[in-house]
Amino acid sequence: MTERHFRRPAVQELTGLSRSSLYSLISTGDFPRPIRIGKRAVAWPESAVSAWLAARPVAGAEGR
Repeated sequence: MTERHFRRPAVQELTGLSRSSLYSLISTGDFPRPIRIGKRAVAWPESAVSAWLAARPVAGAEGR
């Protein structure tokens, strides 16, 4: 079974990050790097985005 890949607009929608925030997190190593899918195109594997989202703290969960 092949894995789905998300282009930047889909990643932004899934994560709620702006373009600049996304690339800032990539540069600091806090978000997965995209993979090249063409000469001028990159995408993120669904598993990498899902893992990043799962590792994020849940808002309002402090003290629970």
